[in-house]
Amino acid sequence: MVWACAAAAVAGLVGLTACSVSAPATSETTPATSAAAPAQASPSRSSASAEPQTSGTREACELFNSLYVEYRAAAADRNAYKDVYRAARVVKDNYTGNLKALFTTLGSLAIDHSSVVNTGGEPEQASKDAVRDAVFANAGACTAEGVTLTL
Repeated sequence: MVWACAAAAVAGLVGLTACSVSAPATSETTPATSAAAPAQASPSRSSASAEPQTSGTREACELFNSLYVEYRAAAADRNAYKDVYRAARVVKDNYTGNLKALFTTLGSLAIDHSSVVNTGGEPEQASKDAVRDAVFANAGACTAEGVTLTL
């Protein structure tokens, strides 16, 4: 039984090695063709996907700004922070990557703040830093869409 397992493991490694060796060999055989094909295909793909993502980016940036205004206006209202959290949670799944991080981090900050507002406390610095990092990560894309993210 042990020998059978060892033989299966060796066969699996040989199979993985064979796969990894064959992949570079294919790209080494036709470097000009593989380099030319993505260069020609990339512009059409990016221009086709740029329109929906561009409008989504602008919408996300504007929505983040409006939610952040609500967050700042919450002052000492625990329920207002929870409302911001809920709104961010609902919309975050409409976006991916860095745009999603805007809403994920704002939601975390809002819920963190709601838990300490009654004691006069401040949210964790890590929550604040996460929002700041998400804003910086999206600043270029939002600015390109004519929206300046605010903190």
